[in-house]
Amino acid sequence: MVDVQANEAGRQATAALATQAPAIELKGISKAFGTVQANKDISIRVMPGTIHGIIGENGAGKSTLMSILYGFYKADAGEIWIKGQRTQIPDSQAAISAGIGMVFQHFKLVQNFTVLENIILGAEDGALLRPSLAKARKELKRLAEEYELNVDPDELIEELSVGHQQRVEILKALYRQADILILDEPTGVLTPAEADHLFRILDNLRKEGKTIILITHKLREIMEITDTVSVMRRGEMTATVKTAETSPEQLAELMVGRKVLLNVTKTPAQPGKTVLEVENLRVVDEDRVERLKGINLTIRAGEILGIAGVAGNGQSELLEVLGGFAKGTGTIRINGEEIDLTGKHSDGQSRRRRGISHVPEDRHHLGLILDFAAWENMIFGYHKDAAYQKNAFIMDNAGIVKHTQEAMERFDVRPPIPTLPAKSFSGGNQQKIVLAREIERSPALLLVGQPTRGVDIGAIEFIHKRIVELRDEGAAILLVSVELDEIRSLSDRIAVMFDGQIMGERLPEETDEKELGLMMAGVVN
Repeated sequence: MVDVQANEAGRQATAALATQAPAIELKGISKAFGTVQANKDISIRVMPGTIHGIIGENGAGKSTLMSILYGFYKADAGEIWIKGQRTQIPDSQAAISAGIGMVFQHFKLVQNFTVLENIILGAEDGALLRPSLAKARKELKRLAEEYELNVDPDELIEELSVGHQQRVEILKALYRQADILILDEPTGVLTPAEADHLFRILDNLRKEGKTIILITHKLREIMEITDTVSVMRRGEMTATVKTAETSPEQLAELMVGRKVLLNVTKTPAQPGKTVLEVENLRVVDEDRVERLKGINLTIRAGEILGIAGVAGNGQSELLEVLGGFAKGTGTIRINGEEIDLTGKHSDGQSRRRRGISHVPEDRHHLGLILDFAAWENMIFGYHKDAAYQKNAFIMDNAGIVKHTQEAMERFDVRPPIPTLPAKSFSGGNQQKIVLAREIERSPALLLVGQPTRGVDIGAIEFIHKRIVELRDEGAAILLVSVELDEIRSLSDRIAVMFDGQIMGERLPEETDEKELGLMMAGVVN
């Protein structure tokens, strides 16, 4: 009898869910920017209490679609329905009123405000802040306990880790009573541990009946956390499937329009002479905190040394001092020749003259000037090369544009228009511009930080292939990535960093994720 009642209750629950109106329904959404059709006749239904993934290559139109839903853009055509009601969303305030919150890839927080001040910003109850702050503090405590979003309300944003800043963004949306939460590439700046914690938070939100739209290019995350996934390609919706009924390989093919190699294919390294020697390298920051504590490593021609570690353990400082952006003490040799570390006779340009190319971890702050055209960005750091000069006073701009056009085609930059400003390209295509600039010089040593951060699956395959090709051409490569899968699949040797020190080296085929994870936490057997 109990089983009969339980089955009947289950059937009733299923029937109720089937008749439930979608939390979001977009009908025939189209949006163009000049001649570029970002969204073309897109329709999508997102059911309440589910996590709905949206995937696609960079430039596929995912973020544009969600920006229309959040009121940042106005669609040229189409309708938005929220909980069964046709809804006009002319701006983000209308979206918030409709119960929609959005966590952007680049957070919208005031760095010198506290957590509490950021939470109430724009949602104050009146001219007097004290009552608003008291109310927010109480509600923040409740939300933090309910959803595992613990964060100190009195901490300044600038003093929080990236993972905790993301929690603040989620709390902001929940404080404004959002029932629908959009997250744009939420793990792009998180460590694996922070990403796992975020997934627990999202699962708790789903259990409480919240509806979540997850924009990501990471297939592992889609398979792990979503109920349904929609695939976009070149501005159109190509498929919507139940996550349990698909596979990473099928999704990758839907995204790119062809079969994609999800694993790096490479032959064993054939190391040659030693290119980079680092001995007892130390770096002390402006607060007199020692960030590098006696680093020793070598890289030979024709091999990739991967640096694994949780972000903030000295990897960034290692890249900066090797690239000429920071000072240090110790010894660095390139092809047996010592490099000055005091900053008096050494900078990024002198490093380039020694055959060092550098793909920085943060392409926006160190790799590109976003308001400058692609052709201008393509020669930064190399603008004094004779190939780019008409004479001692005039640069050969036409020649540089032609060179950029050819490089963009070789590196599959979309659209291949050298005169477009860098900010007009998607993140993956911005990354390709930086890679083309640095790799095309056939460097003796390539420093590459987070090569596929915020990059879609098709571009990841391309970038990995080019890095391996450069290795096979005889370059020495230092790879820094927080993606452990990337480190393991690309590297010929793996060095693990913790607290500014090398905890040890391993060969990829002789270690596993568990051992590397322990070393990343400072535990060495």
